Amino acid sequence: MSCSATSPSRRSDSNSADLKKKQGDGIRPSPVFIGHFINMGYCNMSRHKPILSLFLVLFSCFSIHAQPPEVPSYPDHTRLLIVRDQNGKETEVRNKSDWAVRRAHIISNFEKVTGKLPGGERRVPLDLKIDSTTDAGTYNRLHINYAVEPGDRATAWLLIPKNIKSNEKRAGVVAIHQTTNIGKDEPANMGGLKNLHYGHELAERGHVVICPDYNRFGERKVDPYKMGWQSATMKGIWDHMRAVDVLQSRPEVDGAKIAAIGHSLGGHNSIFLAVFDERVKAVVSSCGYNAFTHYMKGNIAGWSHEGYMPRLKSEFELDLKKVPFDWPELVAAVAPRGLYTNAPVGDSNFDSVGVKICEASARPVYELFGASKSFIFAYPNAEHDFPIHEREASYQFIEAELRN
Repeated sequence: MSCSATSPSRRSDSNSADLKKKQGDGIRPSPVFIGHFINMGYCNMSRHKPILSLFLVLFSCFSIHAQPPEVPSYPDHTRLLIVRDQNGKETEVRNKSDWAVRRAHIISNFEKVTGKLPGGERRVPLDLKIDSTTDAGTYNRLHINYAVEPGDRATAWLLIPKNIKSNEKRAGVVAIHQTTNIGKDEPANMGGLKNLHYGHELAERGHVVICPDYNRFGERKVDPYKMGWQSATMKGIWDHMRAVDVLQSRPEVDGAKIAAIGHSLGGHNSIFLAVFDERVKAVVSSCGYNAFTHYMKGNIAGWSHEGYMPRLKSEFELDLKKVPFDWPELVAAVAPRGLYTNAPVGDSNFDSVGVKICEASARPVYELFGASKSFIFAYPNAEHDFPIHEREASYQFIEAELRN
């Protein structure tokens, strides 16, 4: 594979024009507790109308005038076992509750770049449709489409092993493709590189696998920014969460046993998904990330084009001192769930030295949870690739994690 210095997943369209900065996220959570108050029936009781009116006025004033506290910044993104307050005072992370605070800061700082994860306002019924079914040997390959948000439907291959017995449930896996024009076809063994047919290989091992098209790849020709998203990254997270919804909707899937796997573009998106969706219990990331300081010698422009996070440039000026998150934090945010990382020493896109920084920084968090055995790194003598030995090890890893 030839190296592209302009994109973390080797996009061929890296010369896309920078997007103009959009004002606001356009995504806001609904006032859940007002809905709960009303649903309890209080608003139907005439004697409570004055109380309800006062409550709504007070809430309206709070909503308009109160500002949420600013999330603290963290100058050193490798020091994970500390929590800072708004004044910069640091407190040591001593337990899981302390880590929950630090993790919340990581997610909030990440959302400063990507835009916020939507609430229920973008959720619609899946309305899953099966377009075709093909005999693929040990499994059936279904071409499906389903709704991910109002006005947008995703396309995917759904691979279902034939030997599933009546009332039996299997693990489900989201297999996310690399940067390739054929999108979902590659992990589903319908083209592309043999070493990246991991969706097919996992289906042959008996798992139910969904291979979705990432936005702008395969059959998926959508513009996230015209739909109100602040980054293609957050749009991808949302779409992959809907892929998990598809798996959990299937009668042959055990909804408590969900994993994600991907290479390059799929490698970082498998982690993005797990950070925001705790239904994902095991993650495999191949050639998907390293610390920003070691990505193209600190030049993170490849992360800032319209295929990823334009705010890295428009708001944070590609300045690592200003960027509010880094990969050691995202890796740690997966804890205590299983993470297997394939980081070849010859990968010129994601320097393995930068991966080792992530490993060293996040390992104490896994140790805090007593989950060190679920935090595995492989450094094969290869380039930007997913060799057979590491693929086999990663499949065994998924199976072991989902048994626990």
